[in-house]
Amino acid sequence: MIGKIAGRIDHRAEDHVLIDVRGVGYLVYVSDRTMASLPDAGEAVALYTELLVREDNLQLFGFTTLVEKEWHRLLMSVQGIGAKASMAILGTLGADGVSRAIALGDWNAVKAAKGIGPKTAQRVVNELKDKAASVMALSGQASSAIGIPATDDGVIEPNIPTTPAASSAPSGNAAAQSEALSALTNLGYAPGEAASAVAQALGEDAMLDTSGLIRAALKLLAPKG
Repeated sequence: MIGKIAGRIDHRAEDHVLIDVRGVGYLVYVSDRTMASLPDAGEAVALYTELLVREDNLQLFGFTTLVEKEWHRLLMSVQGIGAKASMAILGTLGADGVSRAIALGDWNAVKAAKGIGPKTAQRVVNELKDKAASVMALSGQASSAIGIPATDDGVIEPNIPTTPAASSAPSGNAAAQSEALSALTNLGYAPGEAASAVAQALGEDAMLDTSGLIRAALKLLAPKG
């Protein structure tokens, strides 16, 4: 399994890039959002990848973060969601947007992706809502692959996370989100309701630090009336 690929962009197309890895070209499909974040042709790039194996075809899909890759894997587990639909959802919402939409049960946000109908969007939210907390927590630990230069010897790494020296530190918001989720689950809240409260609190104030996020989420979780 090819878990990460690093090289130089040889060509950019509408939905994929051709990455030159020491003379071998790998065609990697990416979402619209990921494509917009990639450097120009000739520049170094690194992407986490997922290999889709079919009887008559092998396709590599690329992601800038492990969180995005994990959502792709989970989205693909939902009936009616193939690789194209998953990339459309990620391209429309981004990894963080998918986390918020699923945690809040906002199937309308999922439905905004091209080719996703209301029934499919509801199925995505219903089947993945309990997974949102673990993926949101991952966002506080994972790093971006973009910007990691290609090395002369280690150009393809199978499912190996980036080393601390090669990783960018998680944003304060992502770390606060992860820590708040951990604190709320330790207080006895179910992962699903904790994720929903954290997502709602961040929607109201994206600049909250860990303590502020915990307080805001607890207010939302407090019994009404």
